[in-house]
Amino acid sequence: MAEVIRINENTWRIEDGMVRFFVLEGSDRALMIDSGMNTPDARSIAEGITDKPLELLNTHADRDHISGNAAFESCYMSPAEEGNFSVKGEAMAIRPIKDGDVIDLGNRPLRIIDIPGHTPGSVAILDVNARVLISGDSVQNGTIFMFGPFRDLKTYISSMEKLRTYEESFDVIYPSHGSFPVEKELTRKLIEGAKEILAGSAQGKEEDLFGNRVMHYSFPYAGFFCELPG
Repeated sequence: MAEVIRINENTWRIEDGMVRFFVLEGSDRALMIDSGMNTPDARSIAEGITDKPLELLNTHADRDHISGNAAFESCYMSPAEEGNFSVKGEAMAIRPIKDGDVIDLGNRPLRIIDIPGHTPGSVAILDVNARVLISGDSVQNGTIFMFGPFRDLKTYISSMEKLRTYEESFDVIYPSHGSFPVEKELTRKLIEGAKEILAGSAQGKEEDLFGNRVMHYSFPYAGFFCELPG
């Protein structure tokens, strides 16, 4: 069962097993960021938190982030993610967002940062006044999926390097998996690990993951599931 945890007076995280999603409230409206893995009632949960008009934004369209999407007529999402989203058979209107867009909830501006790599349309959300970065799956101290369709490790590295240019704008990162929160220094470490994998200098272990043979690279700060070499 999902657990609602209040972060501050206008921000909540919902822990849904191995994934979390968020509700942010401004003076005019509220935004749910992702809708969980096992929470088709995610909208009801959010509406029990806030009485402001509620909208939905997806950081990306992997299955564990969209279980409650069907309760909404539309969601904010990068158009680059539509291929990943349509694979899941979801039918809803996409409200396109792009790098640099600002969604203002009412005295609470949220800046969109495109960070493709984990998926083509992955985005991070900069909660400008709170100085918080909501990172989706791309920055976490768990294990980041980088195998199968839509994943690109080289693009991921470029996106993480891009995030580092925003480091003066946020103090902490809210990830969708792993520990909560994480320090922004983790981004630099993830770049180092991903570069080691690309260079062939990282030591990995072949494993079975949901019927897929993958290479698991484990670092002290996080891990990556990648395609087998060769």
